[in-house]
Amino acid sequence: MSEDSFIPPHGHYTELLSYQKAEVVYDLTFRFCGRFLSKGDRTIDQMVQAARSGKQNILEGSKASGTSKETEIKLTNVARASLEELLMDYQDFLRVRDFPIWDKASKEALYVRKLGNRSHTTYETYRTYVETRPAHVVANIALCLIHQTNYLLDQQIRRLEQDFLKEGGIRERMTRARLQQRSKLPHP
Repeated sequence: MSEDSFIPPHGHYTELLSYQKAEVVYDLTFRFCGRFLSKGDRTIDQMVQAARSGKQNILEGSKASGTSKETEIKLTNVARASLEELLMDYQDFLRVRDFPIWDKASKEALYVRKLGNRSHTTYETYRTYVETRPAHVVANIALCLIHQTNYLLDQQIRRLEQDFLKEGGIRERMTRARLQQRSKLPHP
């Protein structure tokens, strides 16, 4: 941020790992619902909208961050809450069908986590597994990805809190910029 500017750089959401993972979660959920849920099932709408909300609120928060840290924090938290809702939908899917939920230390979960440890993850990383495996495997892959995304969002929210405490909000930055500008003006 330059000395004369009080609006920091913002809106680079595609660089956020949380956004990248949330986009994969959305793509996977869209395809999961199309493959494994019956047309007309209200759960489809709920799951797709929760996945979309997770992704879109990260984007919206990032775009608003230049002028409202409060909005960025709120929307990032909404993204986190939406993904938690989606997590429950996948767990419900598995539970009511008597499918197992992978333990986080299982070889399957560790494999999915390892796949996601790349610097830039897209749906293509998971396409083969999502489009060829049975419902319970795909649902468990989704659970792993949602847990990863939620972890990243928790870290992001903590960082946003710290940044706000350190730098303040737009009004504080505006006041500092105005005072700096005044100090440069010649005095009569």
